[in-house]
Amino acid sequence: MIDWSHVQQLCLEVGTEDFDEVVELFFEEVEDTLSRLEERNDTANLAADMHFLKGSALSLGFSEMSQLCHAAEKSAENGASDSVNIGAILQVYSASKQEFLADYRVKLAA
Repeated sequence: MIDWSHVQQLCLEVGTEDFDEVVELFFEEVEDTLSRLEERNDTANLAADMHFLKGSALSLGFSEMSQLCHAAEKSAENGASDSVNIGAILQVYSASKQEFLADYRVKLAA
């Protein structure tokens, strides 16, 4: 669910003193986008939103979420927005976030 080697590399690049800020910004931006998707039925920007979520998830090592968003982005681009399961993406995000928050300090200290 989490690509810990990627998280460790990002932490090294950003620096441990700034990493918590990166994590906080990630959660804020992703949750804002997910909330917007959950609340609306408009699919006009679905591909762009999925592209943003895919990249954001990938940047913080949320590999499973990134894969789901990639598939959703392609579906939206191909006119199959109705097949995009926002609920599944929310579920994977929630589980990934829980795992990340429970383990990231230990994993980065290793």
